[in-house]
Amino acid sequence: MRIVQTAAECRQAVAESRALGRRIGFVPTMGGLHAGHVSLIEAARAAGEVVVVSIFVNPTQFGPGEDFARYPRPVEQDRATCERSGCDLLFIPEVAQIYPPGDETRVRPGPLADRMCGPFRPGHFEGVCTVVARLFNIVQPDVAYFGQKDAQQAVILRRMTTDLCFPIEVRVCPTVREPDGLACSTRNSYLSPEQRDQAASLYRGLCAGRDLIAGGECRPGRVIAAIRRVLDDAGVRRIDYITVADPATLVEPDEIRGPVMLALAVRIGSSRLIDNVLVQPPAR
Repeated sequence: MRIVQTAAECRQAVAESRALGRRIGFVPTMGGLHAGHVSLIEAARAAGEVVVVSIFVNPTQFGPGEDFARYPRPVEQDRATCERSGCDLLFIPEVAQIYPPGDETRVRPGPLADRMCGPFRPGHFEGVCTVVARLFNIVQPDVAYFGQKDAQQAVILRRMTTDLCFPIEVRVCPTVREPDGLACSTRNSYLSPEQRDQAASLYRGLCAGRDLIAGGECRPGRVIAAIRRVLDDAGVRRIDYITVADPATLVEPDEIRGPVMLALAVRIGSSRLIDNVLVQPPAR
């Protein structure tokens, strides 16, 4: 595994692989790697691509009072994880490589960023789009890999990739979960044992909603209420949102007639946790 720290070094390494006729698979991360990240690296490896992983804790996607300063940065552990998982090129830039002094340009997403997490994290998706666009320009991959856990992010980045004419396929891989169903997340490390037990209710709630739809329920309000009851029983009180949404547009339907995404965001202790499941209702 080769490790580079500058944009120029990264471009050169990618160019060398392209000269050999290889395709490039890219996994952008903020580090604190877990099984979900590993699954993305393995997906790129399985596709036969040269696997490029970036580790960059992006300051522009954190708002005031959020956890930028304490976000986990286990660099040596992450390096070992990348090498063990089949990464070929690890890009670990300093801030100035991504945001040069005096930079002013930002990528502002459209209405997709106004739903779900958007109102609770103003500016977050602008920061995400800006950093990913810059990383895309540096790495110039054929395929970029993201996790379904961050569903809204994936939808927004797919839209950005299309709108800005990046010749890149955005591939979304399934959420990886702990044995009790909790979605793997770097921020799970903030949870105490008691909070960790509460957090397991997120997936239970989503499954309750999914089961209700499987049984023929087509009213979003009923599904949301069922999810909320599971969270309430577990003592989860700080709920940013629970939604039933179209997986592509994130719009909430009046009635469930086709595929939907059940998604939620809650706060447990100092952690903000998100999760979602995709649901196909039964044929009528």
